[in-house]
This record gives sequence, C-alpha cells and structure tokens, in this order.
Amino acid sequence: MVEALVAAGAALVSVGAVGALAAARVVRQYERGVVFRLGRLRPEVRGPGFTMIVPFVDRLQKVNMQIVTMPVPAQEGITRDNVTVRVDAVVYFRVTGPAEAVVRVEDYRFAVSQMAQTSLRSIIGKSELDDLLSNREMLNQGLELMIDSPAVEWGVTIDRVEIKDVSLPETMKRSMARQAEADRERRARVINADAELQASKKLAEAAKEMSEQPAALQLRLLQTVVAVAAEKNSTLVLPFPVELLRFLERAQQQLPPSTDGSAGSAGSAGSTGSAGSAGSAVNGVAREAGEPGGANSGQG
Repeated sequence: MVEALVAAGAALVSVGAVGALAAARVVRQYERGVVFRLGRLRPEVRGPGFTMIVPFVDRLQKVNMQIVTMPVPAQEGITRDNVTVRVDAVVYFRVTGPAEAVVRVEDYRFAVSQMAQTSLRSIIGKSELDDLLSNREMLNQGLELMIDSPAVEWGVTIDRVEIKDVSLPETMKRSMARQAEADRERRARVINADAELQASKKLAEAAKEMSEQPAALQLRLLQTVVAVAAEKNSTLVLPFPVELLRFLERAQQQLPPSTDGSAGSAGSAGSTGSAGSAGSAVNGVAREAGEPGGANSGQG
C-alpha cells in the first residue's frame, strides 16, 4: 500500500513538473507576448520576463518591438516631366501595438513592404526629376506620411523613410552633363566679358593720364623695352609710337610759310633753321614709316 502511494505521489510530481515546464515562458526585453486562449485574444499583453500560461489551452505569440530596417526594392517609374528613373529606398519602422500587429494583419512586415513599394511608385509619378535629385527631404516626408497612414491601424509606426539612390538612363546623364558644361561655359564667358570691361575702363583711364603727361608714354615704352629684353631673345623689336610722329608733323605744319625768297632764306638762316631741321627729320622718319602725311610735308 505504501509503495502504491509513493508511486502515485511520484507520478503526480512528475505530471506537475511537466505541466509547469509546459506552462513556463520567458519573454525577452525587446519582445511582448500576446496570449490566445482557445483562439480568443486575451486583453493583457505579457511584458518581458518570466510568465505562465495554461498548458494546452493558451498560446503565447511573441512580437519583436525593435526597429526594423527594411530595404525597398528599386521601383521604375516615369516622373511628372516624363523622365524614366529607378528609385530605391529604405524604411525604418517598429511595432507599437503588439495585439493589433498580430490580429489586424496577417504579416505586418510583408504589408509594410508592399505599402512602401506602392507609395514609392506614387511619389515618383508625382515628382519632377529635379525634386528627386535635390529636394529629397520633402519627398522623404511625403513618403513617410503615405506609408504611416495605413500602418497605424496595424499597430506599426514608421520612424523614417529615406530615398537611397536615383538611377537615370545614360542618355539623360549625357544630356545633363552637356547642360552643366554649357552653363559653366556661359558663366566663363560672362566673367571674361566682365574682365574685359574692367580692363578697358582701366586702359581708358591710363590713356587719359598719358595724354595729359606725354612723358608717361615714353616711360611706358622704356618699361616695355626692359620687359622684352628680359626674355633674352636674339631679336629685339623696338616699337615706335605713331603719336610721336603725329606730334612732330603737327609741329611742322604750324610753322608760318615764307613770303619771298629773302625771307625764306633769312628764316632758314635764322631762328627757323632748327624747325627746318626738325621738319627734315620728320620727313625722313615719315618716309621710313610709310606715313602719307610725311610725304606731303616733304613736298611742301
């Protein structure tokens, strides 16, 4: 009799241990437990730690509460300005309502993925190419709002959506490169024209100063000669200013004409001798320079 009681007690203990092991569950810190009792959802959500359920009656389903990083496959579409592009993105989301994520949708990960792809196609069709390339922050916000609106009912919150890359056709890349090159060439021409305008103003001011001080022209000529001589060339080209020839020509034309031979002789022997010598020198230089004014003065 005693042996039978001991055996029965050992059997009860064994059954209790097996039942306790079957009822014991451990929920991790980043998880939440949703309990179904005979197929009906229990209102309480089991927190992290050790918990017990009714064996063969309750079923505990764990839901991950961590942020999930889901890449969105590249979607090909046509922008509002009729450009074919391929755009891929990444979605960051997490579960905030474990019961809704289990009950309201069969697979919340697959549902979020399909909603992200559909929203990305819609964003491509509503946007222009320039917005996809340079104004991504606004597009990210619009894409996040489009995905988050239905996901709230599933107990899922969209934390962030980022457009990763925009792939363009090769013809569009070449067109954009030509456009950028033409724009840079236009700016280079504008800058060059502006520099020419500023240089012409400075040269006009310099010419005005040299006209008031003729000696400045000679000094500038000497500086040019020094600069050319510094090149150590075998041939030295010395420019002769035309203005100097014109000045000498005007000086000769301002001499009074002789009334008779004696006056002309006296003028030649007197004070006009130097002017005549200057005129001869001017005529000689004018002939060498090929100036028509110098030839006329020589004939006179």
